Amino acid sequence: MRGKACRDDVAHPRQPPPRRGPRPLSIIRTLLAGEAAGGLILMAAAALALVVANGPLAGTYAHALHAELGPLSVQHWINDGLMAGFFLLVGLEIKREALDGRLRTWPDRVLPGFAALGGMAVPAAFYALANLGAGTLRGWAIPAATDIAFALGVLALLGSRVPVSLKIFLSAVAIVDDLGAVVVIALFYSSGLDLAALGLAALVLAGLYGLNRAGIGWLPAYGLLGLVLWVLVLRSGIHATIAGVLLALTVPIRVSPGRPEDAHSPLHRLEHALAPWITYGVVPVFGFANAGVDLSGLTPEALLQPVTLGIAAGLFLGKQAGVFASLRLAVALGWAKRPAGAGWGQVYGVAVLCGIGFTMSLFIGGLAFPDPQHETAVKLGVLAGSALSGLAGAAILLVTKRRATPH
Repeated sequence: MRGKACRDDVAHPRQPPPRRGPRPLSIIRTLLAGEAAGGLILMAAAALALVVANGPLAGTYAHALHAELGPLSVQHWINDGLMAGFFLLVGLEIKREALDGRLRTWPDRVLPGFAALGGMAVPAAFYALANLGAGTLRGWAIPAATDIAFALGVLALLGSRVPVSLKIFLSAVAIVDDLGAVVVIALFYSSGLDLAALGLAALVLAGLYGLNRAGIGWLPAYGLLGLVLWVLVLRSGIHATIAGVLLALTVPIRVSPGRPEDAHSPLHRLEHALAPWITYGVVPVFGFANAGVDLSGLTPEALLQPVTLGIAAGLFLGKQAGVFASLRLAVALGWAKRPAGAGWGQVYGVAVLCGIGFTMSLFIGGLAFPDPQHETAVKLGVLAGSALSGLAGAAILLVTKRRATPH
């Protein structure tokens, strides 16, 4: 498609007038149900990885992950290649929500924005306190992430006990959280920059932007240039998955306020095409490849190592403290309102669930500590903090009641 019909972020005079009122809840429920199902599959993949890593197939599991497949190992292909698709989907979601979704206006952004900022800063502080003088401060960002699929999977198990407004709030927090994680990865976990490759990547990105401004919505063109961009970013020293986010930001979107989506929007079409493959394929494969940790040497001393303790405490204690305190502050100052139909007990339960960091925490952990010396400590911390957050958050939501009166 050419011309103004696909131009990015532009209102279109030929569109029918937007419908008043919120988007249909059935669409939101469908989206959340898909992410929740993906979370349940991710849980199963992580559990399977633990079983395999501690059973008779442990040697085969480790050998398969470290086997060379062309220029990279199998695990690197998963973490640098397949996960670029995950970050492409993350970028598409961020752009859609910011321009045409739940984060479209500043009032919509205040509550999840505050919660996400507090939920990143406080866990990082917990980690830093546990690792002062240990020479491992590089991992400060590991507990700062929330795994939306895993958290929604827990909420799915609770059914109608949790208001839809809280599920939407959790999704919005995770989206802002993902944006913060992308910025952190780009700024703090890139090294040894190859300026020539970086310059070529910038030219390709400019070409993608040019396609956008020309109103070209033919997705294969973006895909081909995106592949070139991925190779150049990989060679540049910036983590290759950032290419996925950069590509997403150039894909045209046709805004449709008041409606679920526009069937002619390239961004919506790409997001719908990618979502099942990423949710039910890439993320579970990543979980299986990265959650396997040998528990034979698990001792209290191992759990109290600075890295493990910092990550676990950051996820379980820091996340809930940062998210809930920021949320209470925003409401107390009159900048935002509590999610509709939810009591403070339920809001606190969801804040605890934000401590499930699994996918993004494991990913950042691999960037912060690529050496085998800290690999087990990172995985133990992520698994312990995420498990505690999931169990405690679910328990709180089970014993709290929905708020029936307006607040």
